[in-house]
Parts: sequence; C-alpha cells; structure tokens
Amino acid sequence: MTTDENEAIDAFERLGLTSYEAKVFIALHRLGSGTAKDVANVADVPRSQVYSVADSLEAHGLLEVQQSSPIRYRPVGIEGAQNTLQERFEREQDRAFEYVEMVKQESAPEETQEDIWTVRGRNRVEDRVVELLKGAEDRIVFGTRLPELVTESVERTLAERVGAGIPVVVVSQSNDVRAQFGAVDGVETETPPAYRERDQRSGRIVIVDDDSILLSVIDDDGSETAIWSSGSLFASVLIQLIEASNELQAAAD
Repeated sequence: MTTDENEAIDAFERLGLTSYEAKVFIALHRLGSGTAKDVANVADVPRSQVYSVADSLEAHGLLEVQQSSPIRYRPVGIEGAQNTLQERFEREQDRAFEYVEMVKQESAPEETQEDIWTVRGRNRVEDRVVELLKGAEDRIVFGTRLPELVTESVERTLAERVGAGIPVVVVSQSNDVRAQFGAVDGVETETPPAYRERDQRSGRIVIVDDDSILLSVIDDDGSETAIWSSGSLFASVLIQLIEASNELQAAAD
C-alpha cells in the first residue's frame, strides 16, 4: 500500500468511515465493479469481511449491489460520494454542537467571572477581531500601524458594519491605511497621538461598543499575540482608561 493510499484511508476515517470501509471503497473505484473475491484480491481486507463492509457502505449510500451470483458491487460516483459524506459530516456536526449548546444553556454558574483571554497566532487573532467586529451594535474603533493587518476579511466586515449604520473610526499612523478608508462613507479616520509614533510593537486595537476590546502585539518573530475581553467590567474600564489617556495627551499637545 502506498503512502498516498494510507493518507487517503486516514482521511476517510476522519470523515467517519472505518479503515475497512475506506479500503473497500477505494478498491471498488480501482476495479470499477467487482465481487467480494475481486475486492479482497486488491484490498487489504479479508474476503469474509468484505460482505459486511459492503453492506455498511450500501447503508451509507456509497455503493450499489447487483443481485447476481456471485453478488457484485459498484461504487457510487465520486461527486455523489462527496455529497453523501459531507451531509453525513454536517449531520454529526449538528448533533454534536446541538448537545453542547444544550449543556451550555443548562449550566447556571453561581458567580460571574471577568474573562480575559489570550489568543496567539495571526490567524486566530484575525478570527477573534472579525468576530468582535461582527458583534458591534453602537460603534467600532479599529486601529493598526501595519497595513498588512487590514486584511480582506477585516475590511469586508468593517464595510458590512458601516452598511448596517454602525459608526466606524479607523486610527493609524499609516497614510495607506487612512487612505484606504478615507473615502468610505460612515468611516472616520484619525492619526494616533504623537507619543505613539515610536511604537514598534503594537499590532491591532479593536474597541466595540463600550464593553469589548482586543489589543495585540507583534512578537520578535513576527507572530501576533492578543488579549481580549467582551462584556466585562475589565473591558469597560480599560476602554475608558485608553480613551481618557488619549484625550489628556491631545490636550497636552
């Protein structure tokens, strides 16, 4: 068995098939159609097991059975198999997360915890930024000194929120970033206070409404790490401190 075939079998297992089911399914696509003997000759599956495995694949909608003597099997087409496995995966996913949602709703914590989370890795930070932006109801402040952190998904989400009537302020030292949003109706662009000009570590700042905030830094290796909090007293106080500090500095300048 080749490395590629082993990897394909592993992938089918992750999609919910057993190892034998994956091997029989692959063997039938290699053969086009065949008997249990034919399948056993090209797949690492005992002939005595092929029958029950074929019955299982038929139940999954992945092969057809010809009632001949001996019985012959034929796999469904690749597109049909993809659709079948995708639907099966989605059903299992829905079932799993419906249960998790039910458990979550049934839980009744006795005390409220102020949640402050750390996220590491640019893609994960990006996902959190977009999620916070999508939850905005009153206002958004988005800031970065790095044009590459204004990704397509961030730009698209900001545009969607502006379209929903949410005021957006984009703060950046970068002329490119300010120019990118300067012509967008509903977006106000600002330059950060002068004391931030020496900043070489910040990544992104996201303020949503008055109770959600994300702050990220760029690590020495170029990766991004962020802390964030939403719907917490910590977030509200930190937002007030940041905005008060900027106002004081602007007045001093």
